Amino acid sequence: MGKFIYEGGPKVDIDDRALTHLQLVMTAKLRRGEPFSFTWKEDASIGGGRVTVWVHAGSSMVFRYTGGRQPSINRAWVDALAFTANAPSGLYLTPEPTEGTKLEQDLDAAVR
Repeated sequence: MGKFIYEGGPKVDIDDRALTHLQLVMTAKLRRGEPFSFTWKEDASIGGGRVTVWVHAGSSMVFRYTGGRQPSINRAWVDALAFTANAPSGLYLTPEPTEGTKLEQDLDAAVR
């Protein structure tokens, strides 16, 4: 179980595999100079609710992983997360889709 820490304050535990995919999307957006919001749900053990942070080029973020191995990358999941990051609601963790899902096929067709 990894951890996303924002500005030394808000933090959330996220599975290493999911955190890797979120990191790919976040860093890609920031490389392009695109700020965005990131929202996660708090665990019921700490009161529930949700947290939203504004992520921009000056943000201080830490992606802390417990595992030593880089997980394989699911392109369909990266695409799905990027889709949410580009929407007005901002980035949020979605369930991992199966490789070759409709979103991935639609994106492949658009590139050709």
